[in-house]
Amino acid sequence: MDVNTFEPRSDLSSLHQSVEAIRAEIGKVIAGQHEMIDLLITGLLTQGHVLIEGVPGVAKTLTAKLLARCVDADFSRIQFTPDIMPADVLGTSVFNPQSREFEYKRGPVFSNLVLIDEINRAPAKTQAALFEVMEERQVTNDGITHPLPLPFMVIATQNPIEQEGTYRLPEAQLDRFLFKIEVKYPAVAEEVAMLQAMHQHNNIQDITQLVNRVITATQVMEYQALVRKIHIEEKLLHYIAALVQETRVNASLYLGASPRASLAVMNCAKAVAAMRDRDFVTPDDIVEMLPHVLRHRIMLTPEREMEGIATDEVIAQIIKAVEVPR
Repeated sequence: MDVNTFEPRSDLSSLHQSVEAIRAEIGKVIAGQHEMIDLLITGLLTQGHVLIEGVPGVAKTLTAKLLARCVDADFSRIQFTPDIMPADVLGTSVFNPQSREFEYKRGPVFSNLVLIDEINRAPAKTQAALFEVMEERQVTNDGITHPLPLPFMVIATQNPIEQEGTYRLPEAQLDRFLFKIEVKYPAVAEEVAMLQAMHQHNNIQDITQLVNRVITATQVMEYQALVRKIHIEEKLLHYIAALVQETRVNASLYLGASPRASLAVMNCAKAVAAMRDRDFVTPDDIVEMLPHVLRHRIMLTPEREMEGIATDEVIAQIIKAVEVPR
């Protein structure tokens, strides 16, 4: 078949245009941080939850709020504290004197986009309450299952520096996050651009009002269905499995990645291809997504930690060790 007559399997033009529109809207407020923005969009397109880690003041919470602003859907923000209880997040049963029955009052987690600020400040009991929410997208109360609205996405933030009053996230919960995005300080030019933008809009009380809604909840679900249909060759599935399997036998790692990680790599590679207006996955898509999917799912051996080796270094070694399919 002539290459010029090749027709794509899916029409991705609308998805591509929506992604560009979201980038442009968030770019009105956020200077730089392109990787974080793209990974958040990837999470939205793959029905994945995202953990953002960075020092205070690098726009973690603001970027999440701006993404929610771009999507015409329900949004809620939950500030985690050391005394927050599961009922504060999930809701609780309240006695109704008129009907003389208990009624379930839904908590703030019943939203399309849920921002959990400083997630590592909540105690283990509240962390465990999120397991069912994040994996099964439902809440069980008094034996009754309440499905969460779709689309549903959790964006959580945490500060890696401050340790007082924080709790380490359980491995089972970390595994439920599609990505762990490590946000760095902006470059000098980006910081200057931010200062100029803030000075220009100093008369605006709420900076998020600069961002317009560009996509509906229904469109998000349509795009998610499109992403699932992106073509991936059999040999690339073997490549993903080989990369993840290597984490389980690597001498530098105490804990390897789970099969959930393999699914995450595949889904993210599909989303990246779709965002680039391409209806097929390439090895580069897989390699690009691998560090973001794996870095919070693997654990270094004590010896490697003492040597100061980072998980991303081990992931880079694994990528080099596994042959790329031709």
